[in-house]
Amino acid sequence: MSGGGRVCIGQIGAAHGVRGEVRLRSFTADPKAITHYGPLESDDGRVIEIESLRPAKDHFVVTLAGVADRTAAERLTNTKLYVPRERLPQPSEPDEFYYADLVGLAAVDRSGQPLGTVIAVHNFGAGDLIELRRADGEPTKLLPFDATTVPEVDLAAGRLVVELPAERE
Repeated sequence: MSGGGRVCIGQIGAAHGVRGEVRLRSFTADPKAITHYGPLESDDGRVIEIESLRPAKDHFVVTLAGVADRTAAERLTNTKLYVPRERLPQPSEPDEFYYADLVGLAAVDRSGQPLGTVIAVHNFGAGDLIELRRADGEPTKLLPFDATTVPEVDLAAGRLVVELPAERE
């Protein structure tokens, strides 16, 4: 979700119409706030500016600077949009955090034994998942990011507690 101190706050979907508009999914707490963070960046570093935004059924339809036709809009399909972490407000509650802040945290079991390191947070449509690079050298593991599997996140200590599914049975 993050790379180089950036946080993904949205994703461009399919082209909408023939005048260069695109569908946009916002990942910000207030979806309309995606326009408040200034120019956005793509994975490859392109600067993307939202000129106008209007709500649709489960997304927004937006006009982007420099995108004037359907062909240009189609080239942006599935582009993730990032902002530098420092442009985002600090979480207001002690138990709030950005998913980007989880990347790099140590994952430990309840007894403190290392399980690995969080390398990404994903959402493929069925809920959030953390991806762990395992301490034992085995392939990475995807785990549900929920209160049952991850009962504790301690950013100050640089770790989160993970209860593996096999341990709960």
